[in-house]
Amino acid sequence: MALERPDPHVIVIFGASGDLTRRKAIPALYNLYAENLLPRHFAVVGYSRTDMSTSEFRAAMGQAVARYSRSGISQRHWRPFSETLNYFSGTYTEPEDWERFKKFLDQIDSEHGTQGRRLYYCATPPSAFPQIANLLGKAELTDNSRIVIEKPFGYDLESGQELNSSLHEVFEEDQIFRIDHYLGKETVQNILVFRFSNGMFEPIWNRHYIDSVQIDVAESVGVEGRGSFYEGAGAIRDIVQNHTLQLLATLTMEPPARFYAESIRNEKVKLLRSVVPIEPDCCVKGQYTSGVVNGRSVPGYREESGVEKGSKTETYAAMKLGIENWRWAGVPIFVRTGKRLPKRATTITVVFQDAPHMLFENSGLQKPEPNHLTIRVQPDEGITLTFGAKVPGPDMEVAAVDMRFDYDESFMAEPAEAYERLILDAMSGDATLFTRADEIEQAWEIVEPILPQSDVEFYQAGTWGPEAADELVEPRGWL
Repeated sequence: MALERPDPHVIVIFGASGDLTRRKAIPALYNLYAENLLPRHFAVVGYSRTDMSTSEFRAAMGQAVARYSRSGISQRHWRPFSETLNYFSGTYTEPEDWERFKKFLDQIDSEHGTQGRRLYYCATPPSAFPQIANLLGKAELTDNSRIVIEKPFGYDLESGQELNSSLHEVFEEDQIFRIDHYLGKETVQNILVFRFSNGMFEPIWNRHYIDSVQIDVAESVGVEGRGSFYEGAGAIRDIVQNHTLQLLATLTMEPPARFYAESIRNEKVKLLRSVVPIEPDCCVKGQYTSGVVNGRSVPGYREESGVEKGSKTETYAAMKLGIENWRWAGVPIFVRTGKRLPKRATTITVVFQDAPHMLFENSGLQKPEPNHLTIRVQPDEGITLTFGAKVPGPDMEVAAVDMRFDYDESFMAEPAEAYERLILDAMSGDATLFTRADEIEQAWEIVEPILPQSDVEFYQAGTWGPEAADELVEPRGWL
């Protein structure tokens, strides 16, 4: 099916002088333009408190595209794209600024033929989301528009509910697009295709054939100068409540009736309602100390800028979850995420049950490694199936071998950045890859019992976390 371009749009980026705009939003829009996927009539408006002219904004964004675009920068595309960039300096509190902004947008509509259709992208701190929504409502700028907000969607269940309530005072739910960039990754989208278009996997995708599931979100970096932010978040709020639970829901939900946004999101919510809230004794929290990562000495978390002395904020979390439904009852789900681990990798590993009878156990051979399917979300996107095979030779020796699928080798193309797909879907009104209000609140309910700060286990930077985490997965072990 050919992809249709979205209708004419003005894309307004709040927080236009910030890091997210430079690193992700503008490079994504540029790549969409270079691939002829944006509307024929569109404009981009950067809104920020920083005093800056449109020409200065264009120059800064040109540097950002040259540095962060996956395809580099081409003057053939950059010159006409840059002419669509505009800048407006204003506050997030003063109604007078928003009256000026309304007139500015009317002028942009007239110049670019965008017909009053807007996509508001909030690349701001979460505290600004309700303010922006409220002022958009007071300025009567919500008709024929959609709003995109970034995680975190609240700080806990209560604040998540308050955020949803404040957004719903101004926007209808189908106008709100809560962006989780993991859902825009090709490999995550491919989970749906893998499960529901291949007859060989779905019949065994249940408790009768699957022993356990492991989800790893590992980062080799530390807090990267964001110590103050991370002190108010931690690994559970930053990764588990959103990215990890979205991966889990996509992997384990029931087949949707149709491949429509609401059908898919209905099944994800139903699955999340079946996840048992995590008890503190099923969770290990850790915090990295100084060590060596990728051959470089790095400081401990408590030595990072903006981090309180004696901080108990977790930079690592390992936990055991359970799903109480007919498909998954009794199958443990193990989750591990952390900073300053040996490498950057996000993987989902589905471990299958052992064969019912081990024919080779009397040969003195060690028990073969269990069959498992590994979905590599990042980097090196792809899927690997590991199974046992006979080693050539006179002895009956069994070894684990891999059948491997790699995106770049199979399709000879680099996957698009997640933000490209998500921004395009938001402009088109396709909410399939975005989280709904009840999804957000249900995810907070799952992690609520383990949010209170508690003592952390220390682990050295460059290792795979505290030893106590290994005890959670015994006798299976992390794969």
